[in-house]
Amino acid sequence: MVKESKSKRRQQQADDPAVRQRILGAAFATFMENGYAGTSTLKIATRAKVSKATLYALVGNKQQMLAACIAERAKRLRTPIDLAEPRDRESLARALATLGTRLLRELSDPAVIAVFRLAIAEAVRAPAVARALDAIGGEASRTALRTIMTQARSAGLLSGQPDKMAGQFFGLLWGNLMVGLLLRVVDRPQPREIEQRANEATAAFLQLYST
Repeated sequence: MVKESKSKRRQQQADDPAVRQRILGAAFATFMENGYAGTSTLKIATRAKVSKATLYALVGNKQQMLAACIAERAKRLRTPIDLAEPRDRESLARALATLGTRLLRELSDPAVIAVFRLAIAEAVRAPAVARALDAIGGEASRTALRTIMTQARSAGLLSGQPDKMAGQFFGLLWGNLMVGLLLRVVDRPQPREIEQRANEATAAFLQLYST
């Protein structure tokens, strides 16, 4: 009867999305405090107040948990669904400025910067962390920029390779800001600064590809 009761509670946990979110929250906090190598599934399970069996069933092993934590933050980097396809230079400028503002805001979030620091700190002992961050988080922003560049090229607004143009815009957008944030030598830009930076990067990019 006791075993049946425990099994029932475990199944109820597995069916509850809130439990998975609690596990991911506990995993992220534990990764930030102890690093990837210093984090164990037992520590995460204890912090999330679940059994290791539930933890593995809902999320997976330690690497899968980190990938899931990164994926949760990468969701916010996808192209906004209300971002209109550019049809002229003005709408292209609006799209780039909007997307640039979004990328700056999301990627400069302290939690995201903490993930980047974790990947750097564990680059030698756990290179899978950096690969997961690049594949999930980095690819989301690259895909969003490539989409805009591809649409603009199809509309005859830009000429060039979408990958290359996306990289140039990203460079104009960030400059040395990311390095400064990682080193803690600069503060996260305020919303008005972020918007201004995105607008300036857009103007510089369009001047570079002026028609």
